[in-house]
Amino acid sequence: MNKIIQSFISNHQGEADFQISFEVQGESQCKDVLIGGLEDGADVFTFADDQLNALAAAGALDPIENADEIKNKNLSSAVDAATVNDHLYAYPLTADNGYFLYYNKQYFSEEQVKTLDGILKSASANGKLFTMDWTSAWYVYSFFGNTGLQVGLNDDGITNYCTWNQSDEGIKGIDVAQAMLKIAKNPGFASKTDEEFLEGVKNGSVIAGVSGVWNSVAIKEAWGENTRAAKLPTYSCNNRQVQMASFSGCKLIGVNAYSKHPKWAARLAEWITDEENQRLRFEMRGQGPSNTAVAESGEIEQSPAIAALLEQSEFSQLQRVGGKFWDPVSEFAGNIAKGNPSGQSLQKQLDEMVEGITAR
Repeated sequence: MNKIIQSFISNHQGEADFQISFEVQGESQCKDVLIGGLEDGADVFTFADDQLNALAAAGALDPIENADEIKNKNLSSAVDAATVNDHLYAYPLTADNGYFLYYNKQYFSEEQVKTLDGILKSASANGKLFTMDWTSAWYVYSFFGNTGLQVGLNDDGITNYCTWNQSDEGIKGIDVAQAMLKIAKNPGFASKTDEEFLEGVKNGSVIAGVSGVWNSVAIKEAWGENTRAAKLPTYSCNNRQVQMASFSGCKLIGVNAYSKHPKWAARLAEWITDEENQRLRFEMRGQGPSNTAVAESGEIEQSPAIAALLEQSEFSQLQRVGGKFWDPVSEFAGNIAKGNPSGQSLQKQLDEMVEGITAR
């Protein structure tokens, strides 16, 4: 970021007297920190896209003036992530906050990794594991997302709607629960946290798993030339193959609506997110670009993780859920991962989960 700021100052030398300082602020806390003191807040800031609605509603962001120009340069998914009520409120920075499949090609053919059945068969046959974190609702969405069952935010922007316990038509909630229970009982599967997945990759016990770009360097170090990545597989549900879904997200750059220098702040935000600097960010930090030209470049094709993430994007949905979503899903999936030791009715567990998700 300091490199990008310095190039901005050099490029506009003599046009203005710049005083630009860069301070670290966790993106997940950006909204709360900024809204706590808008007039004293940063002119330009980075944040995760699920904070956009709240920032726009609080008056922290104004619609971008040259919106069409910015939209034309970025992936449609990133533009959607930066949009509220058809107005672009922020500049897309990355499009890499999602997950996909990593696998060690020593153990799998490209055909095998297309289905979870194939992955689990090879893992169990070799005494190894495929892992996924079922204590995290973020990952558990994978099983429900492409079934026709729904979850999302109500118009109040706080509470959720959810049909994951639906039992009347198409793929039913209990079909998904039964499919997950069958996976959980397979000797080639284990529910492990992201940290435990990486530990298993390093010690050789894990040969495939679901994770994101943040682990690409460490996995490459462990598996070397055997490192491969792909979109998520399909899984068996009610006698059919269902493509596993994913939550997706982007990092965005915002311009404080209370900035004393809004024109220059907007120019800096656009500079930070332009093609050249998104390419630089990918080269230096491995971050996935939202800029279309960079996303379609040869460099990205050479990055298995980013390429897999882009392939998975067709089956992803922006993370737009309220706070009551996370714990009930984690509790439900955590119990299924253990093999449902209580023997409680799966439909009852689904009903209780949905009751928690939709609580007001």
